[in-house]
Amino acid sequence: MLDSLDYYKQLAQTIKRLGLSYGFDQVGITDTDVSEHHAHLTTWLEKKFQGSMDYMASRSALRADPSALQEGTKRIITLRMNYLAENTSPQEVLQNKDHAYISRYALGRDYHKLIRNRLKHVAQAIQSELAKSQLEHQYRVFTDSAPVLEKGLAEKSGLGWIGKHTLLINRQAGSWFFLGEIFTDLPLPIDEPTSAHCGSCSACIEICPTRAIVAPYQLDARRCISYLTIENKQSIPVEFRSALGNRVFGCDDCQLVCPWNRYAKSTQEDDFKPRHQLDNVDLLSLFEWSEAQFLKNTEGSAIRRTGYHGWLRNLAVGLGNGSAIPAVIKALNNKRQEIDSPMVIEHIDWALAELSSRAGNKLSDQLRLRNTF
Repeated sequence: MLDSLDYYKQLAQTIKRLGLSYGFDQVGITDTDVSEHHAHLTTWLEKKFQGSMDYMASRSALRADPSALQEGTKRIITLRMNYLAENTSPQEVLQNKDHAYISRYALGRDYHKLIRNRLKHVAQAIQSELAKSQLEHQYRVFTDSAPVLEKGLAEKSGLGWIGKHTLLINRQAGSWFFLGEIFTDLPLPIDEPTSAHCGSCSACIEICPTRAIVAPYQLDARRCISYLTIENKQSIPVEFRSALGNRVFGCDDCQLVCPWNRYAKSTQEDDFKPRHQLDNVDLLSLFEWSEAQFLKNTEGSAIRRTGYHGWLRNLAVGLGNGSAIPAVIKALNNKRQEIDSPMVIEHIDWALAELSSRAGNKLSDQLRLRNTF
């Protein structure tokens, strides 16, 4: 029985049922050959599209060989979980220049811990199933936490196809989902990739505020708002600040415009639902958070990744793109006096200058107040 093809076929079906029972929305299985996707990564790195994300280059070799992360790996079980909460009105928030747009994946709790725990439960349940036949497996779980070519593996296992915006798209579920993997030494049958269905559509390329999708399937992270507001720890280049609009943590424009997301399914996970009304809150309220409030309100949140100064930097740009009202001017001036960060002060000054240029002399008089403290 140990070499039985039927046994492993049945086990694969059992694994898929287990994945669904633990809250995942789809499960696929593939082999460890990622040569095609690693070649694409190599070309991307050669173009320096990674910006300051040096780890993408330094750990590239590990991405090429899954068995280097878990010895003996023969198959990779890929799983996806929907994260889009109901009634978060992304388009409505984007159109309100005085409200903060936060990427929909970051509205609730950070997904890493939740998905990693679920993956462990699935892997342990597989072990329990194997024990019935006096078998076991060696495994390791990942979710955006190691040098793993997640989208490539998910594409190979049939969870979707990589779209022109470089995100994975599923024909029945769009693209609002997280990915996770279980590396295993089980010789499971593999699933076939699905065909691509972007066709001649270029909506994601055309909508990108900073033209970060420089060609189909090519994303220059150095221009991407998600990179600029999260991974980037330095000043946001002036040429992109107006294009950020009110996007203060990430950007979803390419997903919002994708026609396949009309089929997106809402998440059933309470932890992914918005906290602190972050799905529709004004920029000014967030900008006035103290560092202590920031740390408290972002506990267990992906927003922590940007840090307090990065958070203020992003919000200052958002305010500079918003309404020139006295309350905003006062808040910018006050924060400028109390903050000890040249980077944040630089972006506050930019915001004040932008507001002044749009509001005229009356506002210019108010701006001069910052020099009288």
